[in-house]
Amino acid sequence: MEPPYLLFLGDVPDQLAAKTASGIVHWRPERCFGQLRLPGCRADLGLPDRTVAEARAAGVRTFVIGVANSGGILAESWTESILEAIAAGMDVASGLHMKLADMPRIAEAARARGVRLLDVRHPDRRFATGTGRRRSGRRLLTVGTDCSCGKMYTALAIEREMKRRGMKATFRATGQTGIMIAGEGVAIDAVVADFISGAVEWLAPDNEPDHWDVIEGQGSLFHPAFAGVSLGLLHGAQPDALVLCHEPTRRHMRGLPHQPLPDVEECMELNLRTARLTNREARFLGVSLNSSGLSEGERDRLFAELGERTGLPVVDPFVTGVGALVDRLA
Repeated sequence: MEPPYLLFLGDVPDQLAAKTASGIVHWRPERCFGQLRLPGCRADLGLPDRTVAEARAAGVRTFVIGVANSGGILAESWTESILEAIAAGMDVASGLHMKLADMPRIAEAARARGVRLLDVRHPDRRFATGTGRRRSGRRLLTVGTDCSCGKMYTALAIEREMKRRGMKATFRATGQTGIMIAGEGVAIDAVVADFISGAVEWLAPDNEPDHWDVIEGQGSLFHPAFAGVSLGLLHGAQPDALVLCHEPTRRHMRGLPHQPLPDVEECMELNLRTARLTNREARFLGVSLNSSGLSEGERDRLFAELGERTGLPVVDPFVTGVGALVDRLA
């Protein structure tokens, strides 16, 4: 993906649906020229609203579909905006399951204009099945009580803090947003099920003994839609360290009103038990909360309560930083 970017939000119904674009803005703001929203869009990145014509005049190179929706669908209502960007000479990047290259009008327009369609969610190589063989180097994996609860953000914050301290660390992206931020990775949920753990073994291979791969987690072992991906990722990561991510104001799994969230301790216990299939020494470092929906007093009380219940550090990467977690890696 060549910067600068015009971030397309379409007509998404809420801020969380624009999490791909939000992640790019937060971690790579220097690459972002502006946002393009359609009528009815309820997300806002805090960037200037720009047209394709304005972006073209400013030299924007890539039109990024910054949306993450259930099923990864390219909405028909977005087609004209995508075609306009192609006509302006921009590459188009998408992390959705539905491929740009499979849309006849879009694919033909891109061929005619000579621009690239970047379907970053779809692997460009084959993977072997996982082996569970012990690998050199160290690995940290973020896991969650639900999907979209801070696993990528926490992993990126941990990598940044480790590098600030002079530690050897590499963020390993496993989702479309992480790939767009890091520039490389494997979208694990687009890998055929038998090869998920093998893909993660490839992504985080043997390394120096003091090097940490900080692996972005996906989904949750407790989410009926995504537990299979989470389990394969957990086994392939072979983590030495785990961090549990949690959004405490939720009352049910995202998108499933009938499915309650697990208790933090229940979630930690199951993740630890399954992680030990490929690393018997796996342990939890702590808990990472997205406390944006809490008052300061509520946040402080919850930190104290969870710290007492788990005996581990509790942080909010955005509010407190992740230093207390990295301290336990030294």
